[in-house]
Amino acid sequence: MVFAAGCILPAMAQNKATDSLRHANQFNYIQALEVMGSILGNVEQNFVDTVSMERLSKIGIRAMLSSLDPYTEYFAREDNDQLKLLTKGEYAGIGSIISQRPDSSVIINSPMQGQPAAEAGLRAGDVILEIDGRDFRKSTTPEVSAALKGLPGTTIKLKIHRPGEKKDRMFTFKRAKIVVDPVTYYSTLGEDVGYIRFSSFTDQASRKVETALRDLKDNHGIKSLVLDMRSNGGGLVGEAVRIVNFFVPKGREVMSIKGRPGVQERTTYSTQNEPIDTTMPVVVLIDGHSASSAEIVAGALQDLDRAVVIGNQSYGKGLVQSPLNLPYNGTLKITTGRYYIPSGRCIQRIDYQKAREGKTAVLPDSLTHEFHTAGGRPVKDAGGILPDITIKQDSLPTILFYMDINNDVFDFITDYVNNHDTIAEPEQFSITDADYARFEQLLKAKKFDYDRQSSKVLEKLKEVAEVEGYLERAGNTLKELEAQLKPDLSRDMKTFKKEITDYLNNAIISRYYYQSGAVRYMLKSDKDTAKAVEILKNPEQYKSILTPKKQS
Repeated sequence: MVFAAGCILPAMAQNKATDSLRHANQFNYIQALEVMGSILGNVEQNFVDTVSMERLSKIGIRAMLSSLDPYTEYFAREDNDQLKLLTKGEYAGIGSIISQRPDSSVIINSPMQGQPAAEAGLRAGDVILEIDGRDFRKSTTPEVSAALKGLPGTTIKLKIHRPGEKKDRMFTFKRAKIVVDPVTYYSTLGEDVGYIRFSSFTDQASRKVETALRDLKDNHGIKSLVLDMRSNGGGLVGEAVRIVNFFVPKGREVMSIKGRPGVQERTTYSTQNEPIDTTMPVVVLIDGHSASSAEIVAGALQDLDRAVVIGNQSYGKGLVQSPLNLPYNGTLKITTGRYYIPSGRCIQRIDYQKAREGKTAVLPDSLTHEFHTAGGRPVKDAGGILPDITIKQDSLPTILFYMDINNDVFDFITDYVNNHDTIAEPEQFSITDADYARFEQLLKAKKFDYDRQSSKVLEKLKEVAEVEGYLERAGNTLKELEAQLKPDLSRDMKTFKKEITDYLNNAIISRYYYQSGAVRYMLKSDKDTAKAVEILKNPEQYKSILTPKKQS
């Protein structure tokens, strides 16, 4: 099993270091073990307070591993559910994300469509009071999470408080095996353009994508496809190879992995099956949150000139991890290699070894290397996947960030849902001006306060101007600028009405129609998808993008 910086592969030769390396490091290794063991022993025997050795060792292990890179992790026995969710997209429980409020109460945050919590009638915003008769009013999120999980089929009793209601509610239902579907949504865009959005590369990803693709081809007659992997953080490498295989012939190299010299030699991953369609025009959508296996799919299809890539530069995770078994049912997910896509490039953005040495860890564009696709188009390494067509993204106003972190949006939507049994379909829904005005009144009632980076920069400018002797001369100008930059809720609610309304619409739709509804709403005005459809509707333009430019 292989993760691509998020990808997991079988751990084979990586455990067998060469004799020379083993002998060179043997003394330091033994010395480190002795020192660490001695420190733990002395703390256990001599520290003034009683210390949990298990907790202390976990802290030490995780601090040590985090100094290597963000992807090497230790999973204790009780953490293996987290690893299972990462690799298989499944766990046993009620099927809801939970979160902790500023008042320390733990709430139902996002019930998942079709899962026990949603089917039982639990809603986002419900405050968890008791689980199976035990009081959890003052518990932490991990404590509540552990109590919610259990064997599939076992009964759970939840006592909750729903905001706006006087009486608490009791829910009794059964836990289940929760399987998270990696395909968020698929449909047609217009008459003959297919669209598939998927969010992860669990061990079911290729099967789910294949089911969607075959349905679109066989039952909807699509002639081209948009494969949306924006915000897809990756997962299993094998799933990425299988998805590429849908569009390229059997026996084509998709990627290779190189580990530490003398420890893991080059391993090649090629397509193993007959493809589904090698000629259908394909557009892949990516963004800055597309990572690891998502980058393998986008990069391989780009390198093989099999798809046009649209969107924004991807994250740049070119590392793979392997799971190794540890004593007491623990697991070490450790970075064991770098992956290379068909052109030969590695798209890893950060050099963590240089970062550990205090050197510049991100390679500047001027020092990246040029590679070429199968057809001769130039592509670059060391910074993620650069799209063939870049779409400028609209940035959200700062005021929305503060509304979100202060739970103002969440509270408004919870109240809205509790007062509206149904809403229109995602494509037709929007809050009214009256709803928007109520949201503004809610913010004022809560004494909503927010800061902006521009105000902080202005304060710094005033300090510098005073030091340099220009403050008196520029005083009036700076005061006028300060008045313009000072947070003004009514003014900013008018200025950013479109962006705030859109954000509220999306959040409300997610409560009623879940992730698929949010995607349906997004597609109404999504610039990336619109550009993809435009390219797919113009065969000559599509072909020209995949054709190398002639040198003059």
